[in-house]
Amino acid sequence: MAYFVTGATGFIGRFLVTELLDHREGEVFVLVREGSRHRMDALVRRWGSDRVTPVVGDLSQDGLGVDPAWVAEHRGSIEHFFHLAAIYDMTADDATNETMNVGGTRHALELAEALEVGCFHQVSSVAAAGEHRGRFDETMFDEGQHLPSPYHRTKFESERIVREEATVPWRVYRPAIVVGDSQSGEMDKVDGPYYFFPLMKLLRDRLPAWLPLVGVDLGDTNVVPVDYVAKAMDHIAHRPGLDGQAFHLVNPEPQPVVDVVNAFCAAAGAPRFATPVDRGVTRAGPLALLPRAVRPSTYAAALARNGIVQSVLDPLTSQLGIPAEVLGHTGFAPVFDSRRTEKALAGSGIGVPDLESYARTLWGYWEEHLDDSCGRDADNRAALQGKHVVITGASSGIGQVTALKVAQCGGIPVLVARGKDKLEETRAVIQSRGGTAHVYPCDLSDLDAIDALCAQISAELPSVDFVVNNAGRSIRRSLKLSHDRFHDFERTMQLNYFGAIRLVMGLVPAMREQKRGHIVNISSIGVQTNPPRFSAYVASKAALDSWSNVVSSELVGDGITFTGIHMPLVRTPMIAPTKIYDKFPTISPAQAADLVIRAMVERPHEINTALGNAGAIAHTVAPKLAFRVLNMAYHVFPDSAAARGQAGEGGTRESEQIMLARIFKGVHW
Repeated sequence: MAYFVTGATGFIGRFLVTELLDHREGEVFVLVREGSRHRMDALVRRWGSDRVTPVVGDLSQDGLGVDPAWVAEHRGSIEHFFHLAAIYDMTADDATNETMNVGGTRHALELAEALEVGCFHQVSSVAAAGEHRGRFDETMFDEGQHLPSPYHRTKFESERIVREEATVPWRVYRPAIVVGDSQSGEMDKVDGPYYFFPLMKLLRDRLPAWLPLVGVDLGDTNVVPVDYVAKAMDHIAHRPGLDGQAFHLVNPEPQPVVDVVNAFCAAAGAPRFATPVDRGVTRAGPLALLPRAVRPSTYAAALARNGIVQSVLDPLTSQLGIPAEVLGHTGFAPVFDSRRTEKALAGSGIGVPDLESYARTLWGYWEEHLDDSCGRDADNRAALQGKHVVITGASSGIGQVTALKVAQCGGIPVLVARGKDKLEETRAVIQSRGGTAHVYPCDLSDLDAIDALCAQISAELPSVDFVVNNAGRSIRRSLKLSHDRFHDFERTMQLNYFGAIRLVMGLVPAMREQKRGHIVNISSIGVQTNPPRFSAYVASKAALDSWSNVVSSELVGDGITFTGIHMPLVRTPMIAPTKIYDKFPTISPAQAADLVIRAMVERPHEINTALGNAGAIAHTVAPKLAFRVLNMAYHVFPDSAAARGQAGEGGTRESEQIMLARIFKGVHW
């Protein structure tokens, strides 16, 4: 069995091809423009399969411009033809939508018919339902619905072409708003709800999470992750007896826009929105008696699509990266019935996961890979453009995200960590976005290796402008479990202290010669708060702080300065072994990376949190009371299973743990 896929380099297409390679047999032919061969070659390497064969063509040409000789050779051998190539963009103009969506579908159908395929699978959209009021099931198509945008109109027309003109068997799939992978968060561009993520980030950074905000009921929407869409399409395509039918790849239950926004606000740590009148009241009360067309939510959506209103809002929304066209399409007028799809998927284990279960994953991926606010800041670009930034621990967590942000600002990350493969992956991401990075594998617990690294960097790079001491080791273990583990203290000090100062001492001569340089040390809030069980970790960070404070006075005359960041608890792989942290409020690696960028741009001597400063004051003003509070926490928070060498977590005081974690947000308990 062979397959032909258009739009394989697109978002849904990449996931569909992955499904076909993982669960089906046979060759997979993928349409590719001549100018995009490099993208396809990269994807083929990513798939790691010799079953993918590119076929040169063009969506705008008759029969997709595929060589007639190739068509003749493969006629009758392709069972499934998946047509995904299209414009999925509410902001695209009429001409672009017409060419790609309508013309592309007609040309794809021409090729499928010439190949005499077993079935033509058209990926449409719920947008084909337009503004139909009420339930829209999978048997419905042309119901006289209003189509409010070029995107809606061309998705409707594309489906009409398949229904009315196809001479081969066909099936149609109508996905709802497709977001990133529910497992990895992977997304290829800012679209749909992602347009509103910068606003949520702004709210998170400016307002406390507990502050309730007043929202507006904008009706219902429908969001599904891309992995569900790809899995469902693959499964349904191979079910017999379903030709000539449409399938709604949607959430079975409508999702209030406010609930979707709040799911992402919770993931971001931003305040949530409350509507003045509960949805239950509007559904069951007097407003429920009103026709849908005259309900407040309907009027709100219509108002958002008004040209005058959009022109007034445009100056504000454009600053946040929200196109005016998107505001009017946040909610859906139809309610999508998906019983046919659910029946086709019965017994497969394929279903739509609850948004709250993967919202944090989507937010994290956006924050680390798609948020371009750092690169758009003029001060950041002025400080980092063309500068070489040595970043240790750059293969994951804070270091990796910092490298991505430095590259976004025009800087040149110098990636240092033990694992070369992971560093190369990070460099590949940076290069794919038009940036430059250098890779220097090094075991930073090996002092001789650090000396060799410094010599190599000084010889090969034109300058060393910044050094970010991020690589570190954390040990959470009480003293009573450490009496026979003195090596914990030695290893922690070796990496966090000796390794860091050895690196700085090796690069300072180059900085002296160029008469400038800035070192950023990732310290810990623990240096200010002295949490129990972190004696090895906090001591190593305190030693680095003290060393930096002393040498700062010696080097400031040479133009070399230091910033110490007393970092709160960050959700990275380093804290994963301590399972109680899964329920703790933390900052994300991207938030931590933003602090590192600030340290390089503004160059303060220290960056602290309010809680960290409060802890330092408490230890100065009332040390006995401070240690009593910490002793209480010592008894509330047990040693982790990893620290005890056991299988399960100990302790039963979860409610007390969560209470203290929320009061002292960011402290390493």
